[in-house]
This record gives sequence, structure tokens and C-alpha cells, in this order.
Amino acid sequence: MRELAAFEAGIKLGALFHQFVGIPVSFENVELVEKTMESCMKLQPYVVDAEVKIDKRKLKERLSSFNYTSLEGDMIFARVKVRVENDEVEAVLEYDKKLKYPLMRLLL
Repeated sequence: MRELAAFEAGIKLGALFHQFVGIPVSFENVELVEKTMESCMKLQPYVVDAEVKIDKRKLKERLSSFNYTSLEGDMIFARVKVRVENDEVEAVLEYDKKLKYPLMRLLL
């Protein structure tokens, strides 16, 4: 069941990424966006915990003259914990500066 738990964790993070990249975000709604993203992951089967953080430094750098920007993949840190029967895995989505790409990985 560990393989299924790992697969499910990847699905959760992939869905989160593709569902939310591009939404408008500002300092007025950033905490709400983080909590909404967490809540959406927690609704899914097998999820026992989830956390999302948006990089506030990058948010500040990218604000438009209208005081918001579109959420980009390099701004997101997400962690999900999934349990299938007795097997539990934890995975993260985070930006890899060296590869210049947001990657998912299991925490071992």
C-alpha cells in the first residue's frame, strides 16, 4: 500500500499545482489562498494533513500596479501527508532553484 500512498500524494500535488497556478493573488488574499489550497487537498481521499505556503518575497516582487499578480509555480511550497491503510507517506512540491523548475518529491 505504500506505493499507492506515494501515487496518491503525487496526484494531490499535481492537481493542486495545475488547479491554482494562474489565479490572482495579492497580500490582501494570500493567506486565504493558502488556506483554500490546503482545504482542497484535505478534501481528497487518503489525505491526513496538508500545508501550503506562498513565497511572500516573490509575491511582493511581482505585484502589478493594480496590487496583485498571477500565482506562479515557483511561488508555491506545498506539503501533503497521505495514509492508505497502515502506510503513510509525505510529499512536497517546491521550486528547485538549480533546475529552475517546481518539483515534487517524497520525504523519506
